[in-house]
Amino acid sequence: MEIPYTVKPRPDTGIYNAKVGIWLFLASEVMLFGGLFSAYVLLRVGADEGYWPHGWLDVRLGTLNTVLLALSAITTLLAWVACKVGQFGRFKFFHACTIVLALTFLGVKMYEYHDKWIHYEIKLKDGRFADGHMIASDDTSVTIEGRYVTDEKALYDLRSQGPIPRDEIKISRSDILSMENYGPWHNTFLALYFTLTGLHALHILGGTLVIGYLWGPGSRMWKKDPERFTNRIEVSGLFWHFVDLVWIFLFPVLYLT
Repeated sequence: MEIPYTVKPRPDTGIYNAKVGIWLFLASEVMLFGGLFSAYVLLRVGADEGYWPHGWLDVRLGTLNTVLLALSAITTLLAWVACKVGQFGRFKFFHACTIVLALTFLGVKMYEYHDKWIHYEIKLKDGRFADGHMIASDDTSVTIEGRYVTDEKALYDLRSQGPIPRDEIKISRSDILSMENYGPWHNTFLALYFTLTGLHALHILGGTLVIGYLWGPGSRMWKKDPERFTNRIEVSGLFWHFVDLVWIFLFPVLYLT
């Protein structure tokens, strides 16, 4: 049975079925991320003064990932254009570039997550705080590369403090009142950071799998029905552009404010 409107536009919408479907799906995605961004705004506005983090994320890595996604948006567009003009070899090249850029983005994001995972805030029994990256840990002591502060607020606004010296600090476990790494449970900002960027990374991963399929086994359709295959590339590209657009909002909201 032949499925209608896989290539020709529908008379009621003026576009083919798959394009109708992706626009409806993207509308639901706008509502999903819109709700999360709204939660971010409300929670930030309601945070206690002096306890909202600034400078906790590496702007250089965020900028690098922004450039990677911007380039991937260009390459996925060029892949679709190559299909439109019948240049299958160029399509394969540009789609391969998109996959490499996407995987690089995910690699940078995993590095950022790991950096937070080994970063600890340690509250000492004398009222001070030790903060830094874990170097070693055993039954009697913890060694971090970081600093001591007497006021916890000093750990929140890092941008106003200039270069922060980091020394190797060995702390006896008997002096530790509590310690916790910078995971999503640490505070509201990190919960939002991991939720927003984690969900976005899952979209990147899903889009990469689809693009990888169309680049690999799915590309066999090119020989049988090149126009329908080109439409599939266009639909996957629309999803990819949406993912890029979400990051354009995430980068300034999380990294620059």
